[in-house]
Amino acid sequence: MMKVAQNTLREVDLVLYVIDATERFGPGEEFIIERLKAASPKVFLVINKIDQVEPEKLIKVIDEYHTKYDFAEVIPISALEGNNISTLLEQITLNLDEGPQYYPSDQVTDHPERFVVAELIREKVLHLTREEIPHSVAVNIEQMKRREGNETVYIGATVIVERSSQKGIIIGKRGAMLKEVGKRARVDIEALLGSKVFLELWVKVQKDWRNKVSHLREYGFKEDEY
Repeated sequence: MMKVAQNTLREVDLVLYVIDATERFGPGEEFIIERLKAASPKVFLVINKIDQVEPEKLIKVIDEYHTKYDFAEVIPISALEGNNISTLLEQITLNLDEGPQYYPSDQVTDHPERFVVAELIREKVLHLTREEIPHSVAVNIEQMKRREGNETVYIGATVIVERSSQKGIIIGKRGAMLKEVGKRARVDIEALLGSKVFLELWVKVQKDWRNKVSHLREYGFKEDEY
């Protein structure tokens, strides 16, 4: 999975490297910057949580990172308070070339839809379980189709974990946690698809799935990315 993330750097037009203004530069940051140097993409340094530091501290952070990498832009923001978000979006737009229209304007491709739906479900699992469930969780969309005679989209998805104890946490007492995951995910999925959604979730234990090529392929990782 690390290889997937690193290989992606060679395929993108722009990277947003988001750092925390309150944290010190360390080995993790050095690791990321070395990977950026190897791939040589255009990179924005996005400094978050500027609402929590003094201007002098922010200047020191900018100076330190400038000695490490030649960033195309340095944009301080506060995601919590919304400071400078419009500037960030404006600079992203200015630095990306308009691409060709691969599909008709009224067509939404199947793969991106399924991918985003899976990520929305996974996001809710991580938000609700916090430290109890590590990032070794995947979501596989088993079925996604519009039901005949109405506008409802049926989605059947399986949440994949590595241990039985994780399965119990995600399901929760009398299924309460899984029900809440589905409730929150359904709201976002309906906004994405513009349709009513019937979402059915299952939880499955697949030991050590992140280290098995067959499982990575099944859960949406392309064969040439690992």
